[in-house]
Amino acid sequence: MVPFEKLDQITRRFEFLEAKLGAGAAPAEIAALSREYSDLKPVVTEIAAYRTALADLAEAEGWLADPEMKVLAEEELPRLRARIPEMEQALRLALLPKDAADARPAILEIRPGTGGDEAALFAGDLARMYQRYAERMGWRFEILEQQLSDLGGIKEFTAHVQGEGVFARLKYEAGTHRVQRVPETEAQGRIHTSAATVAVLPEAEDVDIDIPASDIRIDTMRSSGAGGQHVNTTDSAVRITHLPTGIIVTSSEKSQHRNREIAMQVLRARLFERERDRVANARAADRKAQVGSGDRSERIRTYNFPQGRMTDHRINLTLYALPQIMAGDLTEVIDALTAHDQAAKLAEMEA
Repeated sequence: MVPFEKLDQITRRFEFLEAKLGAGAAPAEIAALSREYSDLKPVVTEIAAYRTALADLAEAEGWLADPEMKVLAEEELPRLRARIPEMEQALRLALLPKDAADARPAILEIRPGTGGDEAALFAGDLARMYQRYAERMGWRFEILEQQLSDLGGIKEFTAHVQGEGVFARLKYEAGTHRVQRVPETEAQGRIHTSAATVAVLPEAEDVDIDIPASDIRIDTMRSSGAGGQHVNTTDSAVRITHLPTGIIVTSSEKSQHRNREIAMQVLRARLFERERDRVANARAADRKAQVGSGDRSERIRTYNFPQGRMTDHRINLTLYALPQIMAGDLTEVIDALTAHDQAAKLAEMEA
């Protein structure tokens, strides 16, 4: 049973926000009030539907005492009784604490791990997989930084992903991804194991992270890339060093002004994620056990090409659909991770 006191509190808060916004809130309050109002609206809709279903059930049960309505009641009651548990489960999910970063865009970073050239090639495969997934989701996928290896793999890759629910979906991808396959460079046909790391950072807004000018050092340098008239002609590449943490961010597009914007955007995201990690660590010692908590040193997934198999080790999910997954069909995987995370939070909330 969902606690009615909690439902009443949420409904009253929603009505207060609605009245406040309707009356004209102070400009400084509008953004925060509107965000809370939007978050509560689907919950209040679920609450209203649940209350209506309970009223319909009570009314149908009352019909049993009326000879003229008894037959209709007996037809309706099984359907109404079956709906209540489903609606209660939907409400429980709606009442789960929200990650404030879920609705934000994300900074996606991919690096090769152990495995040399093969790891760089696999990192490139992952970058294309996420780009195709973004296309399926209707998201905007902007490559901010990409350094290619001699064989066409990726030494470093950073992308900015924008759209509805980006971080909520991609946050489960953070970690070490392992691949098992015969490399293109392998003449003996032996299966090799290599890895790449994926970091998913919620985009930080200027108000989230204040970076004093005294905390950063900005260096310009000659850009390097695949060729073209701009290469080695101007000092357009930018490297920003955050002195308190030692975090270094680089961007090497053609425009120095744009490079500064990109580098600061990525730096803010890294510092924001660092602060989120610090707070999460302070809250719970067992953070590493949480799905999507982002311990990037642990293997989270294996892609076995000879068997066409993908296994997510966090939830023991195995799918024999590797070609589709590498083509960006990640919906089933991410849905399963989301459901597992929700189940864990429900169990914690109801313990």
